[in-house]
Amino acid sequence: MKTKKTLVFKTIKKDWQLYSLLVLPIIYLVVFKYIPMIGNMIAFRRFIPGGNIFGEEWVGLHYFKMFIEDPTFWQVFKNTLILSSLTLLFVFPAPIIIALLLNEVKSKKFKKFVQTTSYLPHFLSIVIISGMILQLTSTTGAINELIQFFGGEPIIFMQDPSWFRPVYIASEVWQTMGWGAILYLAALTNIDESLYEAAKIDGANRWKQTIHITIPGILPTIITLLILNIGNLLAVGFEKILLIYNPLNYETSDVISTYLYRVGLQSSNFSYATAIGLFEAVIGLILVFSANYLSKKFTDNGLW
Repeated sequence: MKTKKTLVFKTIKKDWQLYSLLVLPIIYLVVFKYIPMIGNMIAFRRFIPGGNIFGEEWVGLHYFKMFIEDPTFWQVFKNTLILSSLTLLFVFPAPIIIALLLNEVKSKKFKKFVQTTSYLPHFLSIVIISGMILQLTSTTGAINELIQFFGGEPIIFMQDPSWFRPVYIASEVWQTMGWGAILYLAALTNIDESLYEAAKIDGANRWKQTIHITIPGILPTIITLLILNIGNLLAVGFEKILLIYNPLNYETSDVISTYLYRVGLQSSNFSYATAIGLFEAVIGLILVFSANYLSKKFTDNGLW
């Protein structure tokens, strides 16, 4: 009787060309994702630049106590939660809405035009996107020119903390909705057309077809991406925020990742920054498992 190990070996030997495609991704994960995890050790040891890469002395939970007692950390933690929640509320549904709307468009030319224009921002670098944001929201930018044209007073967007979140969320929706819609459009193609025909016979209009056929058809994709997004709840876009924020709007713009950058790299307090990063990673792991558990319990869909 063939053992399971023998069957696995024969399967790999038979389709070795396909399995060979996994080599580079596995090497990437090991080198850049798993080996660096050893560095988390310095969250519990005092690290001195130029000294032992694993720290000079054991300090236990000293750095964890430091950020728990640091009011600045809790301010950036609050900002991170608010920005992440707003992203989940407004940015996550945008690709779904775009995909559902495009699915209803009959004109192929118009559909291709909308797809092309909505995909385009994804291919622009974060530096270009950030430059456009700063240019558009400056006191002499296009938005303020439009406001003044209609008789309003110019708004100092990026110097006013209350405007940072709306500007960031609006730019995220614009930048990601087109590209994110690709996954949902692909999922829509897998829905059996006979279901729509049966619904039409039963007298269901387009709205009812969307509610009872289209959305349930792409629900597994929605759930999977939602769980992944919840897992990254605390990992708000570091690059864009770093490029567009400034000390005048730190009150609402400073998040954990930018705080880590200033504390860890600019101030060379690597052990303290590692402790915060480890805390963030543990919270993310808990969120992923919790979201997956709730999803499996209420919808029977999950990552595993």
